[in-house]
Amino acid sequence: MKELVGMDGLQLIAPSTRTLVMQNIVSGYEKPYEAVGLRKNGEEYPLRLEARNIPYKGKQVRSVEFRDITDAKKAEAEHQRLQSQLIQAQKMEAIGTLAGGIAHDFNNILGAVLGYAEMAKEDSVPGSQASKKLDRVIEAGTRAAGLVKQILAFSRQVVTEPVPLNPEHIIKETIKLLRPSLPSTITIKQQSEGSIRSIIADPTQIHQLVMNLCTNAFHAMEQTGGILSINLENQELSAPDLRQYPNVKPGKFVVLSVSDTGPGIPPEIRDRIFDPYFTTKEVGKGTGMGLAIIHGIATSLGGFVTCDSIIGQGAVFRSFFPAIELDIAPKIESTDVVPMGKEHVLFVDDEEMLADLGKTMLERLSYHVTLCNDSNTALACFREQPNKFDILVTDQTMPGMTGFDLAREVLRIRPNLPIILCTGYSNLIDEKAAKQIGIKAFIMKPVTKKQLTEALMQVKISDISQGEDRQQTTSL
Repeated sequence: MKELVGMDGLQLIAPSTRTLVMQNIVSGYEKPYEAVGLRKNGEEYPLRLEARNIPYKGKQVRSVEFRDITDAKKAEAEHQRLQSQLIQAQKMEAIGTLAGGIAHDFNNILGAVLGYAEMAKEDSVPGSQASKKLDRVIEAGTRAAGLVKQILAFSRQVVTEPVPLNPEHIIKETIKLLRPSLPSTITIKQQSEGSIRSIIADPTQIHQLVMNLCTNAFHAMEQTGGILSINLENQELSAPDLRQYPNVKPGKFVVLSVSDTGPGIPPEIRDRIFDPYFTTKEVGKGTGMGLAIIHGIATSLGGFVTCDSIIGQGAVFRSFFPAIELDIAPKIESTDVVPMGKEHVLFVDDEEMLADLGKTMLERLSYHVTLCNDSNTALACFREQPNKFDILVTDQTMPGMTGFDLAREVLRIRPNLPIILCTGYSNLIDEKAAKQIGIKAFIMKPVTKKQLTEALMQVKISDISQGEDRQQTTSL
């Protein structure tokens, strides 16, 4: 305190705000205001000043109160951060609600597009231009259906299911989707080293991770252009290699690298890039969730993510996934003859176009079909002749009575009737809940002819097995 006696008060103010303080002294400004203080060691800190002109020994003197507001500033910043997180969480909740509604309607539309395209392809000459163009329509519709699933996964409206997969195929599909959205100034280079091992993951998660990494790289090169490189390789990591990642087990890994030739990431923020809501992008360019989602996906799969960057030379993100000893061959569509049926199907969907499509599909498979556009009408029809039908195929979201409730009422009358429940999206029912009440198959829309055929075979086999079990029980 003794050092302050006789000291010019302006020496306690940082040079950047001394002019402001001097102006307020000259003008006699008496309201509280903020400036930048200067500590003895040269460190700057936030300062609140409040001055008064007071009489002292017959003279007017300037009394100034200095208040260190470092803690208050930190508390304010934390409050703003939490407020920002709350707003972002509310946005995500709204996106989730919106995504569910979009998924239901969009999947119904896609169901009609894919279904009629498949039937048009069946009616066209194999190998013709029309057939090839319809292949493109079906391919685009399938990708659109996958995109809806990704939106639902992002907004946490569906539960992901990890399965053994080869990430190479997903990455190639992701690049196909990504390429049209990138400007011509950005070149995509994709490379895989040798035979890539398989991993256990949900395909949607890997697609989302690749999309987020590539979008991040694109934003880094948006102004200047450059090269976006995507590489896959196998690596084996020992315990010393994983010293920084104590929760990751040593062994074989598949490594996905996504790099850009942008300006790079400054060292001072590199430790924060995986924090939720942290972003250096301008408003409208990002939410700060992309890298946090990437980190979360990699961690949930037992792996981790690293980032290396040199200012002026770009950045590279590497995602490490534990590999499994499983050789998965590329999926090949079956060319076998589609199994035909002869059973009587009660088909229920309130969307007239989808109902007509389902009836046509089933009749092409030689099934007998009774069509209903209303669940209450369908239930009345079933109650009138419960033994007339061999299988029930119903939509979930319908006015009056849901497909789940219809199935439950039908099963009270015929407990072992094979039922297939179809849904574009529902937050009320999932496959587990459906099977708990006796529904044999659960299909997410858009429903293709192949999916419908497989579901019909599945429920018929299940019905035959139950019949045999009932016969054995009776004979005992």
